Amino acid sequence: MFSSSVRPKLCRDAFLYMTSGERARSGEGGKDMASITRRPLRSRETQWAHWASRQLVAAGSTPNRISLASIAFAAVAAAAFLIAGRATSSAIAAAGYLVAVVGVQGRLLCNLFDGMVAIEGGRKTRSGEIFNELPDRIADSLIFVGAGFSSGSGGWLPHLGWGAAVIALIVAYVRTLGAATGAGQCFLGPMAKPQRMAALTAGCLLAAASVPWNWNDQVIAVALGLVIAGGIVTLARRVRFVTRTLEAS
Repeated sequence: MFSSSVRPKLCRDAFLYMTSGERARSGEGGKDMASITRRPLRSRETQWAHWASRQLVAAGSTPNRISLASIAFAAVAAAAFLIAGRATSSAIAAAGYLVAVVGVQGRLLCNLFDGMVAIEGGRKTRSGEIFNELPDRIADSLIFVGAGFSSGSGGWLPHLGWGAAVIALIVAYVRTLGAATGAGQCFLGPMAKPQRMAALTAGCLLAAASVPWNWNDQVIAVALGLVIAGGIVTLARRVRFVTRTLEAS
């Protein structure tokens, strides 16, 4: 399907840009097929990740339930953003941003462990791809829209939150569209899901530290702006990759 020049580029670019996991859980094919459709992830090979995934398997956790748990963590982040924006004291506002970090990182851990339980734990299901994608899209929307409403004064920050959510949805859609049309999973960045979450996490930490000076809205705005700008570049790169791959096949 792919020319000899396209295959190495796909593998190289996917490895360079990925720091978070997704998995193929269609119930068909073995580990070779799964490795093609998963994000390359160094943390997946760490001892702590393997230990945690084994504990989840032993506890009877399923990949689909772990995927759904990512929505709960995203909802925690969204609620924390709302609390930060309506806090009556600097301490509560800063705590809100820090709780949002916990929600964002918890969501990413779910994205890591659902795949490990599915593939390494041998619990993939035929409906797994639905649970792989849909909760992620909901989680992205909750987190970014919530971040947009972290400003008590409203203004332009909610628009940035909605913009980041829309960009995240479209970027993910192009990836799945590429897979559906035969171009393969395209994980190109510079603003794929791991980078989006990293940018917002950094923004939350800086916002928490800047609450005493009332710079927190500006910090979150910069983080969301980076997500949007980087997402536009990512979208263009993925569309170009998918179209060129299809034309070359």
